[in-house]
Amino acid sequence: MAKKITTSTGVKLGVMTLAIMNVAAVVSLRGLPAESVYGLSSAFYYLFAAVVFLIPTALVAAELAAMFAQKQGGVFRWVGEAMGSRMGFLAIWLQWIESTIWYPTVLTFGAVSIAFIGLDHTMDMKLASNAVFTLVVVLVIYWTATFISLKGLGWVGKISKIGAIVGTIIPAGLLLVLAVLYLANGGQSHLDMTQSFFPDLTKFDNLVLASSIFLFYAGLEMSGIHVMDVKDPGKNYPKAIIIGALIIVCIFVLGTFAISVITPIKDVSLTQSLLISFDNYFDFLKVSWAAPIIAICLMFGVLAGVLTWVAGPSKGIFIVGKAGYLPPVFQKTNKIGVQKNILYIQGSIVTILSLLFVVMPSVQSFYQILSQLTVLLYLIMYMLMFSSAIILRYKLPKAERPFRIGKSGNLMMWLIGGLGFLGSLLAFVLSFVPPSQIETGNNTVWFGVLIFGALLVVVIPFIIYANRKNSWKNSDDAEEFAPFNWEEKSEK
Repeated sequence: MAKKITTSTGVKLGVMTLAIMNVAAVVSLRGLPAESVYGLSSAFYYLFAAVVFLIPTALVAAELAAMFAQKQGGVFRWVGEAMGSRMGFLAIWLQWIESTIWYPTVLTFGAVSIAFIGLDHTMDMKLASNAVFTLVVVLVIYWTATFISLKGLGWVGKISKIGAIVGTIIPAGLLLVLAVLYLANGGQSHLDMTQSFFPDLTKFDNLVLASSIFLFYAGLEMSGIHVMDVKDPGKNYPKAIIIGALIIVCIFVLGTFAISVITPIKDVSLTQSLLISFDNYFDFLKVSWAAPIIAICLMFGVLAGVLTWVAGPSKGIFIVGKAGYLPPVFQKTNKIGVQKNILYIQGSIVTILSLLFVVMPSVQSFYQILSQLTVLLYLIMYMLMFSSAIILRYKLPKAERPFRIGKSGNLMMWLIGGLGFLGSLLAFVLSFVPPSQIETGNNTVWFGVLIFGALLVVVIPFIIYANRKNSWKNSDDAEEFAPFNWEEKSEK
C-alpha cells in the first residue's frame, strides 16, 4: 500500500510487462463464486465496475503518484495535500485497517482449501463448514505469515512470487481449460443462457453481492508507483492500464462462467464453490487424484497473498507514524527494521475478528459480513483519493504532472475522477443491503456490525490525531518525510 515513492529506477517497463504486473496485483480467484449466482449478467457487473472504478483508479493514482514521485506517503500524501493532514491520516489509516479486516475473509478461503485436500468430498465439505476448524486454520496461517514477515522482505518476496504463479495464475488458466474440456466431452452446462446480459436493477437487494466486485479490482492504485518507470508514460501507461484491465476482466468473467457451468446456482457457496467446481471437473474427466493438488496450490496462493499484504499496508502506516502521527509504541522495530509492534497489534485485531465465528450463524455469513465491512472502509479511502485528485487541480494548478489525465484543462479529470467517485459511492451504498442469496442471520446483527464497525474505524484516527504530541515524531526519520506544500507556504 503506502510505500516510499521514488523517481525512475533506470529500468524502463514495457507496456505488456506493466499490464501483467497489474494483473498479478489484482486478480484473486476466491471471489468468483459470489458473482456466479448472477449467471450471464455477472459479465455486466464486471464490465461496469471496470469502467467506473478499475480504470479511473489506475489513471488517477498514476497522476498522483507521478506528481509526488519524490515525496513518500502514498495516499497520506495525496489526500493530505488536498484536504489537510487530518484527512490524509484518515486515508492511510483506512488503507491499513481495511487490509487487517480483510485477512479473515481471504484466510477463510485458505481454510476451505485445506479442508479439500482430502479425497472424501462429503467429509471435505463437512470439514470446510466447521467453524472451529476454520478458526484454527485462519489463525495458524495468519500468524505464520506474520512471523515470516518479521524476517524481512527477502523472505516475503520469494514466497509471494512463487505463490502468485502457483496459487493464482496457474489455477485460473486451468479452470478455464477444464470448462472447455467438460463441454467438449458432452458435459451438461448449468449456466442459464436464456438470462439477459443486463440485470434486473429493480431488485435492489440483489445488487449487494455485485458491489463486492469493486473490492476485486481494489489495489490497482499501487501500479501508479511505477508510472515514472515507463517509457513515454503519457502514451504507454494508459495502454498498459487498458490492456491489463481487459485481461483482468476476461479472467474474472470467464472464471465465473466456468464455475456456473459446473455448479448450479442453488448450490453456490461463497467459501466452497471454487474448490467444489474443481472437484466436479476432475471427477467428470476421471482425474480425481488432481483435486488435492489444486487445493494445496490455492492454499499456498492464499498464504503468499497474505504475506504481501501483511508486509505492505503495515509499512505504510509505520512510515506515517514515524512522522509524528502515532505514539512511539507503534514505531518499534526488530533488529532488521521490520515494524514488529504494528504487526503484533494487527495480528491481535485479526484474532479478535476471527473469534466472531462463534457468534455468526455460519462460516459463510461471517465471510460475507466481513467482506462487506472491508468494502465499505476501502471505498471511503477511494472517495477521498478521487476527490483529492480533483481538488489538487485547483489547489496546485502549476505543479509538475509527468503523467496527466487530459492534455489541457480539467475536464478529463472531472470526468475520470468524478466517475470513480460516483462509482465508489454507489458501491458504498449498496454494501449496506443484506444479500438475499446468502443467509446472514439476523439483519440487526448485519446492520449493527457494518454501521458500528465503520463508524468506529473512522472515528479512531481522528481521536489519535487530536491527541498527537510533538514527542511522537521520530527525530531520526522525521527529516525523511517532506512537509506538505501548504505547510511550506505557511512557514514563509
